[in-house]
Amino acid sequence: MVGRTEMVDGDVELTRAAQAGDVPALGLLLEEHRAGMRAVALGVLGPGPDVDDVVQDAAVVALVRIAELRDPGAVGPWLRMIVRNRCRMLLRGTVPVRPLGALHPADPDPGPEELLDRHAMRDWVWEAVEELPETLRLPLVLRHFTEGVTAYDRIAQVCGVPVGTVRSRLNQARVKLTGALAATADRAHGDAHARTEESWDEARHTLAEATVGHFDRVLAQRWSPDVALMNGRARLGGRDLLTRGMDGDLAAGVRQRPVNVAAGRSLTVWEMDLLNPADDPDHCPQSVAWVMTRVSGRVAQLRLFHPTPLQRSVGPEGPVG
Repeated sequence: MVGRTEMVDGDVELTRAAQAGDVPALGLLLEEHRAGMRAVALGVLGPGPDVDDVVQDAAVVALVRIAELRDPGAVGPWLRMIVRNRCRMLLRGTVPVRPLGALHPADPDPGPEELLDRHAMRDWVWEAVEELPETLRLPLVLRHFTEGVTAYDRIAQVCGVPVGTVRSRLNQARVKLTGALAATADRAHGDAHARTEESWDEARHTLAEATVGHFDRVLAQRWSPDVALMNGRARLGGRDLLTRGMDGDLAAGVRQRPVNVAAGRSLTVWEMDLLNPADDPDHCPQSVAWVMTRVSGRVAQLRLFHPTPLQRSVGPEGPVG
């Protein structure tokens, strides 16, 4: 019979290997603790499909945040805590307060080696995400790297598919992500931190240029000539519709403020607060997510999603606000 000390020693060894980028080690850790993780989910949620979803979500969180675990011997309680937190957020109908793409260190003053390790882990995860088919990549990024588009029904609206399809694609994406991580372990990764910072700058520049009437110029310089504004899988229009929508909202006094960025090479999400004029506080909903598919660095498709329900119908001027 394996004693408690031997189990902890095994956890320590596997955790350190996982923190060094060993995907099979992380898989063994998750398998070893899956029963305990599932027991926590069952205890909080009761029987149902959400139990397996929460356990799978927790596995992705562990994958991305394993480098932050200070005490490798405490990996079991740490995994169960992640499950418990995801259950509570599900019951409250809230979203994670910190998307996985941020990966802010838990230590307020980490050393340079620790920061380097965490940035390398983030780069590795993004590289693996890029290996996924687009149909699986989009729901996975929305679920785990955004703040306001994490719920299944919201992902379904953005993707233009039923909620059941979202669940199925997320399950497939999580399985394939593990394989993609193993396949990209020895590959040179791009700098995800630098790419995210560049995307923040691009979001701010785009809004600043739009404010002075140059949104169309930004589209011409940085977006595809054939960019499509999408509603799910349906094309609504192109550059003209985007420009009319942005200009119309700016003329009405609406402003946008970036609050979160998730930036991969082929998929970028800008989450914005919408600031309405004092004399028309209900002109637009409170927030919008720009979900952008990129080809050769340029935005080829844009999906706009409002996490809060629209209070007005979309008119011919366009749906940017």
